[in-house]
Amino acid sequence: MQCRVFAANGELVGPMEMARVLQSDAQWQAQLSSAQYRIARGKDTELPFCGTLLDNHRDGVYACICCALPLFASGAKFHSGTGWPSFFQPIAPENVMTVTDRSHGMLREEILCARCDCHLGHVFPDGPAPTGLRFCVNSESLRFVDAADLASLAEVG
Repeated sequence: MQCRVFAANGELVGPMEMARVLQSDAQWQAQLSSAQYRIARGKDTELPFCGTLLDNHRDGVYACICCALPLFASGAKFHSGTGWPSFFQPIAPENVMTVTDRSHGMLREEILCARCDCHLGHVFPDGPAPTGLRFCVNSESLRFVDAADLASLAEVG
């Protein structure tokens, strides 16, 4: 699989070939908090207006809680009023994938981390320009990395 990652100088590079991250449920449970596991691996949803990253306005990158792949940049975040962190585009199209989700009697597009299949949330066609998309993401599926610390994500590759 090919993804974009940060180089040691903090610059987004790629796409580059990367191995998928595969772990057993027991390994994910040991790595994640119970809430993170329930949402990221169990495809649950956190309550609206409760996520720790909803009101985060710092400059940086939102990375996958499971494998640290960079997923969304703070410059693409916007206030959607929905109660979840929302972005109009991923940091790189290669870093996320979507699958049709027919759960709960609805038809939606689920967003997953392309490297480890972490459940991020859903994407909807009601976002702002330039994409018209709203990537609605659970805080528990993300970890925020300050712009000054982007080189720490270089270890992902």
